[in-house]
Amino acid sequence: MRDAILSLLCLVVTLLVYFLNKRLYRRWRTLLLMPLVATPVLLVGLLLITHVSWQDYIAESHWLLWLLGPATLAFAVPVYENMAIIRRHWLSLSAGVLTATLVAVCSSVWLARLLSLPDTIQRSLAVRSVTTPFALAAAKPVGGQPDLVALFVVITGVFGMAVGDLLFLRIAIRQGVAKGAGFGAASHGAGTARAYQLGEQEGVVSSLVMMLSGVVTVVLAPLIGHLMWTT
Repeated sequence: MRDAILSLLCLVVTLLVYFLNKRLYRRWRTLLLMPLVATPVLLVGLLLITHVSWQDYIAESHWLLWLLGPATLAFAVPVYENMAIIRRHWLSLSAGVLTATLVAVCSSVWLARLLSLPDTIQRSLAVRSVTTPFALAAAKPVGGQPDLVALFVVITGVFGMAVGDLLFLRIAIRQGVAKGAGFGAASHGAGTARAYQLGEQEGVVSSLVMMLSGVVTVVLAPLIGHLMWTT
Protein backbone atom coordinates (compact mmCIF):
# COMPACT_ATOMS: atom_id res chain seq x y z
CA MET A 1 0.00 0.00 0.00
CA ARG A 2 2.81 2.41 0.89
CA ASP A 3 4.57 1.73 -2.43
CA ALA A 4 1.38 2.46 -4.37
CA ILE A 5 0.87 5.77 -2.54
CA LEU A 6 4.51 6.75 -3.08
CA SER A 7 4.24 5.90 -6.77
CA LEU A 8 1.13 8.04 -7.19
CA LEU A 9 2.63 10.97 -5.26
CA CYS A 10 5.85 10.90 -7.30
CA LEU A 11 3.83 10.98 -10.51
CA VAL A 12 1.44 13.73 -9.41
CA VAL A 13 4.15 15.96 -7.93
CA THR A 14 6.41 15.60 -10.97
CA LEU A 15 3.65 16.51 -13.42
CA LEU A 16 2.33 19.32 -11.20
CA VAL A 17 5.75 20.95 -10.81
CA TYR A 18 6.39 20.66 -14.54
CA PHE A 19 3.10 22.22 -15.64
CA LEU A 20 3.34 25.04 -13.08
CA ASN A 21 6.89 25.67 -14.26
CA LYS A 22 5.70 25.88 -17.87
CA ARG A 23 3.09 28.49 -16.94
CA LEU A 24 5.74 30.58 -15.19
CA TYR A 25 8.09 30.27 -18.16
CA ARG A 26 5.42 31.46 -20.59
CA ARG A 27 5.09 34.63 -18.49
CA TRP A 28 8.77 35.21 -17.68
CA ARG A 29 11.04 33.73 -20.34
CA THR A 30 14.32 33.59 -18.47
CA LEU A 31 16.94 30.86 -18.46
CA LEU A 32 16.49 30.05 -14.77
CA LEU A 33 12.74 29.45 -15.20
CA MET A 34 13.11 27.07 -18.13
CA PRO A 35 11.31 23.78 -17.29
CA LEU A 36 14.47 21.87 -18.18
CA VAL A 37 16.35 23.85 -15.52
CA ALA A 38 13.88 24.78 -12.78
CA THR A 39 11.80 21.58 -12.63
CA PRO A 40 14.71 19.22 -11.79
CA VAL A 41 16.03 21.68 -9.19
CA LEU A 42 12.62 21.92 -7.50
CA LEU A 43 12.14 18.15 -7.56
CA VAL A 44 15.57 17.55 -6.01
CA GLY A 45 14.71 20.08 -3.31
CA LEU A 46 11.44 18.30 -2.59
CA LEU A 47 13.20 14.93 -2.36
CA LEU A 48 15.70 16.36 0.14
CA ILE A 49 12.96 17.95 2.24
CA THR A 50 10.76 14.83 2.29
CA HIS A 51 13.73 12.43 2.69
CA VAL A 52 12.62 10.36 -0.31
CA SER A 53 15.66 8.68 -1.82
CA TRP A 54 16.54 9.17 -5.47
CA GLN A 55 16.38 5.40 -5.96
CA ASP A 56 12.77 5.29 -4.70
CA TYR A 57 11.76 8.27 -6.82
CA ILE A 58 13.25 7.02 -10.09
CA ALA A 59 11.90 3.51 -9.46
CA GLU A 60 8.38 4.91 -9.32
CA SER A 61 8.85 7.45 -12.17
CA HIS A 62 11.10 5.55 -14.57
CA TRP A 63 8.39 5.24 -17.20
CA LEU A 64 8.46 9.03 -17.65
CA LEU A 65 12.08 8.61 -18.74
CA TRP A 66 10.99 5.82 -21.08
CA LEU A 67 8.63 8.27 -22.81
CA LEU A 68 11.67 10.20 -24.04
CA GLY A 69 12.12 7.51 -26.69
CA PRO A 70 8.75 7.99 -28.42
CA ALA A 71 9.06 11.76 -27.95
CA THR A 72 12.40 11.76 -29.75
CA LEU A 73 11.02 9.65 -32.59
CA ALA A 74 8.19 12.16 -32.98
CA PHE A 75 10.76 14.61 -34.33
CA ALA A 76 10.92 12.38 -37.41
CA VAL A 77 7.46 13.53 -38.55
CA PRO A 78 8.47 17.07 -39.62
CA VAL A 79 11.66 15.62 -41.11
CA TYR A 80 9.58 13.32 -43.33
CA GLU A 81 7.33 16.21 -44.32
CA ASN A 82 10.34 18.29 -45.43
CA MET A 83 12.42 15.74 -47.30
CA ALA A 84 13.24 18.29 -50.02
CA ILE A 85 15.47 20.17 -47.58
CA ILE A 86 17.24 16.95 -46.61
CA ARG A 87 17.84 15.86 -50.19
CA ARG A 88 19.29 19.26 -51.04
CA HIS A 89 21.80 19.22 -48.17
CA TRP A 90 22.38 15.51 -47.51
CA LEU A 91 26.13 15.53 -48.15
CA SER A 92 26.98 18.47 -45.91
CA LEU A 93 24.63 17.20 -43.19
CA SER A 94 26.17 13.71 -43.27
CA ALA A 95 29.70 15.08 -43.06
CA GLY A 96 28.66 17.46 -40.30
CA VAL A 97 27.06 14.72 -38.20
CA LEU A 98 30.15 12.50 -38.36
CA THR A 99 32.48 15.41 -37.60
CA ALA A 100 30.32 16.70 -34.74
CA THR A 101 30.15 13.24 -33.15
CA LEU A 102 33.90 12.72 -33.25
CA VAL A 103 34.66 16.22 -31.98
CA ALA A 104 32.12 15.96 -29.15
CA VAL A 105 33.43 12.61 -27.92
CA CYS A 106 37.15 13.37 -28.25
CA SER A 107 36.99 16.89 -26.79
CA SER A 108 34.89 15.74 -23.81
CA VAL A 109 37.15 12.83 -22.92
CA TRP A 110 40.45 14.63 -23.50
CA LEU A 111 39.37 17.67 -21.48
CA ALA A 112 38.22 15.40 -18.65
CA ARG A 113 41.60 13.68 -18.70
CA LEU A 114 43.39 17.02 -18.74
CA LEU A 115 41.47 17.93 -15.58
CA SER A 116 42.26 14.49 -14.06
CA LEU A 117 38.58 13.64 -13.60
CA PRO A 118 37.68 10.09 -12.51
CA ASP A 119 37.34 7.39 -15.15
CA THR A 120 33.57 7.08 -14.58
CA ILE A 121 33.05 10.77 -15.32
CA GLN A 122 35.22 10.55 -18.43
CA ARG A 123 33.15 7.67 -19.78
CA SER A 124 29.88 9.39 -18.90
CA LEU A 125 30.95 12.63 -20.59
CA ALA A 126 31.79 10.80 -23.81
CA VAL A 127 28.13 10.56 -24.85
CA ARG A 128 26.85 13.86 -23.42
CA SER A 129 26.15 15.49 -26.80
CA VAL A 130 23.30 13.22 -27.92
CA THR A 131 19.75 13.15 -26.63
CA THR A 132 18.95 11.07 -23.55
CA PRO A 133 17.54 7.82 -25.08
CA PHE A 134 20.54 7.49 -27.39
CA ALA A 135 23.00 8.58 -24.69
CA LEU A 136 21.72 5.94 -22.26
CA ALA A 137 21.95 3.27 -24.97
CA ALA A 138 25.52 4.30 -25.78
CA ALA A 139 26.56 4.58 -22.13
CA LYS A 140 26.64 0.82 -21.52
CA PRO A 141 29.28 -0.16 -24.12
CA VAL A 142 31.34 2.93 -23.26
CA GLY A 143 31.11 2.20 -19.54
CA GLY A 144 29.34 5.37 -18.45
CA GLN A 145 27.06 5.64 -15.42
CA PRO A 146 23.43 6.23 -16.50
CA ASP A 147 22.64 8.81 -13.80
CA LEU A 148 25.71 10.87 -14.66
CA VAL A 149 25.04 10.52 -18.38
CA ALA A 150 21.51 11.88 -17.96
CA LEU A 151 22.81 14.81 -15.90
CA PHE A 152 25.52 15.70 -18.42
CA VAL A 153 23.05 15.47 -21.30
CA VAL A 154 20.69 17.96 -19.61
CA ILE A 155 23.52 20.37 -18.79
CA THR A 156 24.83 20.17 -22.36
CA GLY A 157 21.40 20.79 -23.85
CA VAL A 158 20.59 23.78 -21.63
CA PHE A 159 24.01 25.37 -22.11
CA GLY A 160 23.94 24.88 -25.88
CA MET A 161 20.47 26.35 -26.18
CA ALA A 162 21.41 29.31 -23.96
CA VAL A 163 24.59 30.34 -25.81
CA GLY A 164 23.77 29.07 -29.31
CA ASP A 165 22.30 32.31 -30.66
CA LEU A 166 25.17 34.37 -29.29
CA LEU A 167 27.73 31.97 -30.74
CA PHE A 168 26.13 32.03 -34.19
CA LEU A 169 26.13 35.82 -34.07
CA ARG A 170 29.79 35.99 -33.06
CA ILE A 171 30.98 33.71 -35.87
CA ALA A 172 28.57 35.24 -38.41
CA ILE A 173 26.47 32.15 -39.16
CA ARG A 174 23.20 33.29 -40.70
CA GLN A 175 21.99 30.35 -42.80
CA GLY A 176 19.06 28.51 -41.29
CA VAL A 177 20.39 25.05 -42.20
CA ALA A 178 23.70 25.75 -40.44
CA LYS A 179 21.98 27.01 -37.30
CA GLY A 180 19.68 24.01 -37.18
CA ALA A 181 22.55 21.59 -37.65
CA GLY A 182 24.54 23.29 -34.90
CA PHE A 183 21.69 23.15 -32.40
CA GLY A 184 20.88 19.52 -33.21
CA ALA A 185 24.47 18.30 -33.03
CA ALA A 186 25.54 20.25 -29.95
CA SER A 187 22.46 20.53 -27.75
CA HIS A 188 20.07 17.79 -29.00
CA GLY A 189 16.47 18.07 -27.73
CA ALA A 190 16.77 21.44 -25.99
CA GLY A 191 18.58 22.88 -28.98
CA THR A 192 15.99 21.46 -31.35
CA ALA A 193 13.22 23.16 -29.39
CA ARG A 194 15.10 26.45 -29.78
CA ALA A 195 15.68 25.75 -33.49
CA TYR A 196 11.92 25.40 -34.08
CA GLN A 197 11.46 28.80 -32.47
CA LEU A 198 13.79 30.26 -35.12
CA GLY A 199 11.94 28.68 -38.05
CA GLU A 200 10.67 25.47 -39.61
CA GLN A 201 13.80 24.90 -41.69
CA GLU A 202 16.05 25.26 -38.66
CA GLY A 203 13.86 22.90 -36.63
CA VAL A 204 13.67 20.22 -39.33
CA VAL A 205 17.44 20.18 -39.85
CA SER A 206 18.05 20.17 -36.08
CA SER A 207 15.67 17.21 -35.65
CA LEU A 208 17.44 15.21 -38.35
CA VAL A 209 20.93 15.98 -37.09
CA MET A 210 19.92 15.17 -33.50
CA MET A 211 18.62 11.73 -34.51
CA LEU A 212 21.51 10.93 -36.84
CA SER A 213 24.06 11.98 -34.22
CA GLY A 214 22.36 9.70 -31.71
CA VAL A 215 22.36 6.73 -34.10
CA VAL A 216 26.01 7.28 -35.04
CA THR A 217 27.04 7.53 -31.39
CA VAL A 218 25.21 4.34 -30.45
CA VAL A 219 26.67 2.43 -33.41
CA LEU A 220 30.20 3.67 -32.71
CA ALA A 221 29.98 3.34 -28.90
CA PRO A 222 31.79 -0.05 -28.70
CA LEU A 223 34.57 1.28 -30.94
CA ILE A 224 34.79 4.50 -28.91
CA GLY A 225 35.11 2.53 -25.70
CA HIS A 226 37.83 0.34 -27.20
CA LEU A 227 39.90 3.16 -28.70
CA MET A 228 39.59 5.54 -25.77
CA TRP A 229 40.19 3.19 -22.86
CA THR A 230 41.78 -0.06 -23.99
CA THR A 231 44.50 1.14 -26.35
